[in-house]
Amino acid sequence: MDRRIAIIAAAALGWAPRVFAAPQDGAAGLRIVTSHLPPLVLEHGGARPGALMELVNELCKRMKLSPQTQFVPWRRATFLAATMPATAIFPLTRLPEREAQYCWLAPLYDEHYVFLAPRQGRFDVRQPQDMKARRVALLRGAGQAAVLRELGYANLVESASIDEVHRFLLTGIADAAFGERNIIRTSLRSRGEEARFELSAPVRSTTAWLAGSLDFKPDEVQQFQQTMAAMAADGSSRRILSRYDLA
Repeated sequence: MDRRIAIIAAAALGWAPRVFAAPQDGAAGLRIVTSHLPPLVLEHGGARPGALMELVNELCKRMKLSPQTQFVPWRRATFLAATMPATAIFPLTRLPEREAQYCWLAPLYDEHYVFLAPRQGRFDVRQPQDMKARRVALLRGAGQAAVLRELGYANLVESASIDEVHRFLLTGIADAAFGERNIIRTSLRSRGEEARFELSAPVRSTTAWLAGSLDFKPDEVQQFQQTMAAMAADGSSRRILSRYDLA
């Protein structure tokens, strides 16, 4: 995409580009985009903003960064981070087709993708390999679409939010949903509907990253990764994930 077109499009979304400031200089222009994905990221979580939000906050604190964080629909988040300067995004699944679109700043979390379906419904989560003709709902812009197509699922129903995924299942628009295991479990638990649905075993495991626009310099990327490695080494990452029963 032409850079001028990207800037015009982002401005139309209310996102004015700013000059990138290096992390060691305080990253005054650094912005982070994400979406409401409990228990990983909560838009109005207060003292419990989500496991990955806490990880990113601690990472930025150690690097003496004070980025602006904005919650937007996930597809818009991926667009902004791929086209606008000084922009980071999380949690982004690292996939081959995304490799050259972003700078990969720090690994955050091991993801496990599962199918969710109503009990006694049209999708058998015990034999998902035989369900490839069924309609599968997922978050619009999510990396799971590439995973599903690779596995042979072509009848995909994209949704704007986790809430819409759930509604698609309840109304029969989709036969199953596909997503990160803990996000799906939290969605069911918040509605008190765990007994109405069942989950498959994980069909793919990946890593969710803090990623950034391509103007991050190699030494800046190295600083992010070294800081995250230090958090893992001193147990900070595990303690944060444990508070959300994710470690």
